Amino acid sequence: MDLDRYHARARSQGVNLLVYRVSRFALGLLALPYWRLSRKGRDHIPADGPVIIAANHRSFLDPFIIGLTCRRPIYYVAKQELFENRLLAWYINVLGAFPVRRGEADAEMVATAKAILARGDTLVIFPEGTRTRPGSLGRPKRGVGRLVLETGAPVVPLAVRGTGAIRDGWRIRPHKVRVRAGAALRFPQTERASGPLAARVVDRVWAAVTLQWEALGGLPPLRRAAVVGDGAEGTAVAVALARAGLAVDLGCRTGGRADQLAAARENEADLPGVRLPARVTPTAASALALGRHDLVVFAVPAAELPAMVAAHGRALTPRSGLLVLDPAALRAVHGTRAWATASLRSRAEAATPFADGAAVVLGARDEAFRRLLADVLEQAGLDVTAGEADRDAAAPSAPATTRPPAKAAAA
Repeated sequence: MDLDRYHARARSQGVNLLVYRVSRFALGLLALPYWRLSRKGRDHIPADGPVIIAANHRSFLDPFIIGLTCRRPIYYVAKQELFENRLLAWYINVLGAFPVRRGEADAEMVATAKAILARGDTLVIFPEGTRTRPGSLGRPKRGVGRLVLETGAPVVPLAVRGTGAIRDGWRIRPHKVRVRAGAALRFPQTERASGPLAARVVDRVWAAVTLQWEALGGLPPLRRAAVVGDGAEGTAVAVALARAGLAVDLGCRTGGRADQLAAARENEADLPGVRLPARVTPTAASALALGRHDLVVFAVPAAELPAMVAAHGRALTPRSGLLVLDPAALRAVHGTRAWATASLRSRAEAATPFADGAAVVLGARDEAFRRLLADVLEQAGLDVTAGEADRDAAAPSAPATTRPPAKAAAA
């Protein structure tokens, strides 16, 4: 497939203003009443000069929705597969799209992006690299940071919410779509950006995009967790979540036990040799304010979970996701808004539960919540496999069962 012609048009000719304006007008007639399009922060997008719009990506419609938000023509990257059909390729190309070879270093794409910015136009980039849905935002790619630093263009963080629910197969459904742009970020220009420096820029940009996303009511990332249960599994999960960057409160049976773990920084009785990271704060379970946490983990046997839910259930808020480590215990939390189960895949890994490299099965009814948890556990170094939630165990009428073998849990 010859992609050079599309890069050449984007660099030299740019968008076809007639086709662009007609398409934008026609889409606006659909978007404003049918999708009840709401656009906030449009004034943050500069009216002239080079600018990068960094946005999350949920749907193929995102570039068009952003085009309706921006008062000037935009350019954006599209996967090379969209350029296989010559008619479609011509159309999106004259609307500002240019191809990228995903999964490889594409020097032509970078050169085209720099040429667009050099002449003072607007470039839309999706740091996630591909569409991410459902749930919270995905993880950004580092290459975006290099482009920002090497061009010196200001970056406008922008979030789009609702486009992921528009498409149902070939059907385009009515659904509220909202866009929110934040104030432009500026970074010093450098001729050649290093990897660590580019990563820091991406983190800063993505934090600003996440802020806009949460302002629209999008599912936030997991930042703070509470683990109720100070045994081997509870301690191990707390350590794993801390490895992923979460602040973790480890709920202990008593205040004395919490003081002991805080002083030793090790659960010598249940998990010897594993140090508690600085992000883990042992505290008495009775003192936990669970409403402050994005994730609550009940790391107790099934027989103890009903009492645990009775003691702490009222403190859970709609923002709290729940994770249990025993699928047989799900009937005690039936009706919880968002819950999941996680357990090890082999008995060999049970000796050092949830250690770096351990294989974990993660099941949930809510796919958005499961993906959110999977991202966190993968950042902790775990090998996560998707499993189905144990619906029978979650049913209130399910008979009492004993704790299943680790390799069968959450299957």
